[in-house]
Parts: sequence; C-alpha cells; structure tokens
Amino acid sequence: MSLAVSALVSTQNGVSDLNRPCAKFAPSIWGNTFLQYASESLEQEVGDKMKHQAQILKEEVKMMFQSSNQNIMQKLKFIDSIQRFGISYHFEKEINQALEQISNTLIKNNTIINQNDNHYFLALLFRLLRQQGYQISSDVFNKFKNEQGNFNEILANDIQGLCSLYEAAHIRTHGDDVLEEACDFTYTQLMSLANQSSPSLAAQINHCLRKPFNKSVARFETRYHMAVYEQDSSHNDTLLTFAKVDFNILQKMHQKEIGIITKWWKQSNVMKKVPHARDRLVECYLWILAMSYKPEYSNGRMFAGKLATVITLLDDSYDAYGTIEELELLTEAFQRWDSGLVGCLPLSMKTTFDTIVELSKEIELLTAQSGNSSLVVSHLKHAICNLTKAYMIEAKWCHEHYIPTYDEYKVNGIVTSVCPLLFISMICPGEFATKDVLDWISSDPKIIQAASIIARVTDDMGTHKFEQQRVHVASSVECCMEHYKISEVEAYKFIRKDVENYWKVINEEYHNSNDIPKSVLDCVINYARMAEFSYENRDDKFTNEELVKGDVSSLLLDPVCFNELQ
Repeated sequence: MSLAVSALVSTQNGVSDLNRPCAKFAPSIWGNTFLQYASESLEQEVGDKMKHQAQILKEEVKMMFQSSNQNIMQKLKFIDSIQRFGISYHFEKEINQALEQISNTLIKNNTIINQNDNHYFLALLFRLLRQQGYQISSDVFNKFKNEQGNFNEILANDIQGLCSLYEAAHIRTHGDDVLEEACDFTYTQLMSLANQSSPSLAAQINHCLRKPFNKSVARFETRYHMAVYEQDSSHNDTLLTFAKVDFNILQKMHQKEIGIITKWWKQSNVMKKVPHARDRLVECYLWILAMSYKPEYSNGRMFAGKLATVITLLDDSYDAYGTIEELELLTEAFQRWDSGLVGCLPLSMKTTFDTIVELSKEIELLTAQSGNSSLVVSHLKHAICNLTKAYMIEAKWCHEHYIPTYDEYKVNGIVTSVCPLLFISMICPGEFATKDVLDWISSDPKIIQAASIIARVTDDMGTHKFEQQRVHVASSVECCMEHYKISEVEAYKFIRKDVENYWKVINEEYHNSNDIPKSVLDCVINYARMAEFSYENRDDKFTNEELVKGDVSSLLLDPVCFNELQ
C-alpha cells in the first residue's frame, strides 16, 4: 500500500476534519423547474397544427429565394435575417445557391468595387460571403478611405453602415490590416453616436458593440433580432412568423431534453453525496445548447449535458475540495479506469468517479447500433483521462505554490477548458462521430486550441478574484502578471488582445478545415462564443445563476407569441 493510500485509509473516518480549500457555492436556484418536461410527449406538445403551420411557412420562405423581385441588396438582407433568426439550417441549399450567384455576379465579374458607396451593402456582402467560405479580400474596404488613408468622415454618421462594418471586422484574419483599422474606427464612432441617440437607437448600437454577429451565440440572440425586425415597417410577416413558430418547436424539444436530464439527476441523488460542489445542471445544459440547438444534435445535447454536470463536480473536487494525496489517487483511477482504486477516497469523489464510468457505459449503449461504439468510447475515455491529468497538473502547481508562465498555463488550459471533452461528447451519439472526425479532434487542431484558450482565459478573468480568496492555483491573470511583471489591469488588456488573436485563428481555420463538416466546426466556434457570453464584463454567469436567469427563461421557459394561420 502506498503512503498516499495509507494516509487516506487512516484519515477516512475523519476526512471532514481535513483543512480543505472549500468554496461556498450557492445551491441551484432552479429546483424542480424543468422536471415537469421529462414526462411530456414532444409530439403531443408541438401538435399537428403547429407542425403543419411550420411546414406551410417554410415552403413559402423557400419560394422567396426564387423571387425575381429581390435585388442583390434585398437578397443579402433576407439571408442576414434568416441567419439572425436561427432558421438558416432549414435553407442551407438555398442560401448556398443565392450566395454563389451573388459571388459570380459581383466578384468573378470583378464588379464589386464598382458598386455604389453604400457602406452597409458592401460590409454585409463581405461578411456573408466570407462566412460562407468565399475568398473575398478585405481590400474592398479601402474605397472607404480618403487620400490621407483614413476612413471618410461621411461614414462617421452612417449608423447602419458603421454597425455593418463593425460586424464585418470581426471576421478578420491575420493580415486583414484594413479590418483592424475598421474595427477601431467603427467602435469609436458608434460609441460616440450611442451617446447622442435616442434610448431605443442607443440600445441597438450598444447591442451591436457588445455582441457582433460572429461572436454571439445564435440561439441566444434570436428573440432580440426578431423583436428589432418586427419594429421595421418593411418586415416580412411570413419570414417572421416562421421564425417564431420554429423557435417554439425547438424550445419544446429543448425543454424535453433538459427535463430528461433533470429527472436523471434527481434520481441519481448525486448532489447529496457531493455537497461541496456546484449544482449547475441548467447552466451546463445551456453551454451545450449554445454549441448547437439543431434537432440532429438532440441525443448529443442530452449526453453532453449529463457529462458536463458531472465534470463540474470533478472540477470542484480538484480545486475546491481534494487533498493532493486524494487527487493523485483519483487521477490514477481514471488513467487505469479502475473503480477499485477509489474505494478509500471520500464518498464525494467515489460518487463522481462512478457516475462518469456509468456515463461511459451509457454512450456505449447509445452508439451500439452505429457500429463504432468501441471507437467512440475509446476517444471519450481518452479525453476524460487527459482532463484529469490536466486537473492534476493544476493541483500540483497549487500544492507547490508554483506560478507557471502564461504560455505554459495556456497549454494545460486547452484541456482544462473542457472544450475537447465536451466537443467529443456532443458529437458522439450522432452521425458526425466518424473515425476521421474523432481522429481530427484527437490531433489537437488549431481551431479547437483557439476556442479552448478563449474559453479558459475569459473564464479566468471572470472567476479568478473569487477563486483567489481561498487556496487555489494561479489563473491566467496571475500567470500573466507574474510572467510579464504587469498590473492586473494591464493583464486584462494583454489577455483580451490575446483573445482577439485567437479569434483570428478561428476565422482562418474555419475555412481551412475543408475535410470537416461545417456543422462540426460550428460547435467548436460556438464554444468560444458561449465563453464570451458567460464571462462578459468579467462576470461569471455559470456560477452566479441569477446573472443568467433571464436568458434561461427566454430560451427554455417562455414561448414566443405569434399569430396562427387561419
């Protein structure tokens, strides 16, 4: 018996007397709110009438793509609205065809520069085409500059054009110098205009500044964009109604999913055995929903939602409960996948280990019919082992009072962000869990690295002050301060600049990863977007549930009102 195991056995009965780095986490505010949805039939809830209406409206929207009454500007605005409403997954073929036609007309015929000086049009055109993977140079925006090389003053009073250009600038990659300038210019001008505008217009400007389209979580923004669109006197009633109906249909699906997870969680009675950790089931599901809200990921959302909830307990075991000896043994148990090694650990750790093992068996059953069950389980276990090793590295840093360099911290932070593991768990039960995709994930691609680091360091900026109130590993903020001998404020600025650099990497890799389905890549990018949302303004919306209460209600409790077809 090792000294660590011997010490654990001798203190097992008095384990509560150990000096543990516990945090005082508030209990979940949600109680049994979502339990009611577990027993409801999705088909009955949606109803034949709503499904029939959705199908009629969908076909009408499809017909609009063929309309000869729309000019290029109208087509672009139409596609933009569809994307902002979160219904583009219904019209991928139509959107691809429309943008290809526009690309052929304007780019391949070399007529884009000869278009009028409509700032909004050019910026929207650029954003939609580059999002779709078309090679369009940011040099097109040089036409907005004067002889001195600065953006023309006439643009300074064009609010719609400024907002469009600001959003386009967030798809910049390395070398897009004009978009760097555009981002700074538009931000400064919009901030000034917001202070001079009416409250409603100022609110729209500020929303654009806080949540440019490429960095926002689509599902979370849908209701906002529908509300703004509805105020436009020229809005399309058919398009808007379909968006509302589709939102409600998907909401019923998401309610069912979180209801099933909640029922599983309550029946498992895990939280009574792990009282020191955060009970954040709803917030975990929210992260998974952010990765993809689409119907084909339903099984993935339910499995990943369960796993994320338990991983939260594991995280808290490593940095807000366990002793170094206990954590070494827990880590070894995961590396060997051996439940016999956790017998002498505290009940909370044993429960967490056992629950994760049970989930690995669940995914094995879920994927049994696909024929790739062993492949999926192997990749999932490998990702879990990697996570526990990374957690253990942090635990040792903390135990030894070691502050790693900023770069050293980020390498380990790619794994502790939990992005690689949750990404695998999200796609495991679905059609995208192929050998090529799973091997690609295991190869540590740049886009996953970038999304992971964004999640890790934005999390740190939102949580490090609370965490440093107890014994805790140094976060990226402390590492940055120590490494570069700078102040906390300077560290925030440094890290924020680093985040922007990783967004450029994401934008580049999204178009370079041609062998990977875009739907899979979207899940990765959405993880980074969710991090920006969760830790906006250095808040922690994951731990502090009150900060996200309104978003949860909007997404999972309150349906959108709409007029039914007669």
